Amino acid sequence: MAKPAAGNTLKRLRNRYRLVVMNDDTYEEVVTFKLSRLSVYVALSTIFVVLVGLTVALIVFTPLKYYIPGYDDMKLGREYKQMKYKVDSLEKQVIYQTQYINNVKKVLTGNTPVALDTNKIELPKEETITD
Repeated sequence: MAKPAAGNTLKRLRNRYRLVVMNDDTYEEVVTFKLSRLSVYVALSTIFVVLVGLTVALIVFTPLKYYIPGYDDMKLGREYKQMKYKVDSLEKQVIYQTQYINNVKKVLTGNTPVALDTNKIELPKEETITD
């Protein structure tokens, strides 16, 4: 099978065709286009590039980007970490406060067993100053 020559392919791309839109009832020509395969290819490629560009611009410059899975804004990531640290510290603080309140309740109701301190306290001897 022989390959078509490059000049032959270019010639086919530049062949002119006429696209006519006619009214079916009156056979009147409504619109006429003179096209080539190359012009149709260029037009479709341009439309594709413009649509892709508009879609990318719509996603990048609007809040739609936050709906994309895996998108992580650095500022939001830092804010999430800071909020997590604050929540953790607040949870610890609540635990400490409940323990304190429970201990105060035990002391006020007298439910705490009192362990007597039987260690001997050694007081320093008073020094006398003699003149």
